[in-house]
Amino acid sequence: MATPARVLVRRLHLWLGLGLGGLFALLGLTGSALVFYTGIDAALHPAVQVEREGSAPDWRSPVWNVVLATAERSRHHPGGKWTFEVTGEGGAIPARYYPAPGHHADREMIWFSADGTRIVRAEPWGGYLMSWLYQLHMELLAGEIGHQIVGWSGMAMLVLLVTGLWAWWPRGEWRKALAFKRGAAPIRRLRDLHKLSGLWSMALLFVLVATGVLLALPAVTRAVFAPAAVPAPRPIVTGAGRIPIARALAVAQQALPGGRLTFFDVPTATDTPLRMRFQVPGDPHPRFPGSFVFVNQGTGHVLAVHDIRRGGTGTRLAGWIRTLHDGTIGGMTTRILALALGMVPAMLFATGVLHWLRRRQAHARP
Repeated sequence: MATPARVLVRRLHLWLGLGLGGLFALLGLTGSALVFYTGIDAALHPAVQVEREGSAPDWRSPVWNVVLATAERSRHHPGGKWTFEVTGEGGAIPARYYPAPGHHADREMIWFSADGTRIVRAEPWGGYLMSWLYQLHMELLAGEIGHQIVGWSGMAMLVLLVTGLWAWWPRGEWRKALAFKRGAAPIRRLRDLHKLSGLWSMALLFVLVATGVLLALPAVTRAVFAPAAVPAPRPIVTGAGRIPIARALAVAQQALPGGRLTFFDVPTATDTPLRMRFQVPGDPHPRFPGSFVFVNQGTGHVLAVHDIRRGGTGTRLAGWIRTLHDGTIGGMTTRILALALGMVPAMLFATGVLHWLRRRQAHARP
């Protein structure tokens, strides 16, 4: 006979599952779709695919001067900002344009030809399939409120996982508790499928949900890890125009030798520093690493360097959050694993609801 504590845990697990299981399934399925979202998006847009034969520009390439000139001829707002991605791959050059200050401001996603002379695609963020899925996954299409809902619901999902393990924990023979009984009644097979799906994915799901919480709730991340803050240097105002962007990239590369450039920001206002983002050895995320160099636009002087290797243990640990969440930690193998893992919550929700409904029907029979 179950103890009062186990009965309470089972009820908590049931009502958390019924209340949050649908959201858990939605976040899991959209997360699976986003594991390869840049590749899927490129495949859906032939205009970008045409540019695939172009070479891969690095920080030394003169194409950045060309692409920046093309960009500024097309869009120019006071207080705006261009962010260019250095993919390390050939083909179209992706960029983001922010007409207003702020990382989460409305932005336009723009792709330039490989030689930087033309815009081959331009769409608002959230206005095409993969970006819409990204917003659905991260914020439920509800902005900052959605971020908070996803983050705090994730906390409850961690409780859901723990209570599921507690409710299952065998008091007798482990072999029997881990068996799938093929010849049992349908309601028992549903229970076994739900139980075993949760057990075999428990540890990885816990990591996936916990890192999702930390991404959705930056304040919690800061409280837990206390990472070193990225500096916000004040510019040196000289009245001079902007130095060539290729020169600024070379200056930034010298400030972080051995680093690999992934993004660089070019503000419209020339009194705002340029910001270059680098992956340094030991930083696990290949696309969104955590090291930055700030360069004065008018003089080319380095204003600040944020090297993740010098930020302390908390900074280095925080650098693992995104790569654990999106599966990039181990390359293609772990990305495929992350894709498969994102489908498990939907299976758990479906089998849990079906099992609950069948039990209700069984109890309702005279």
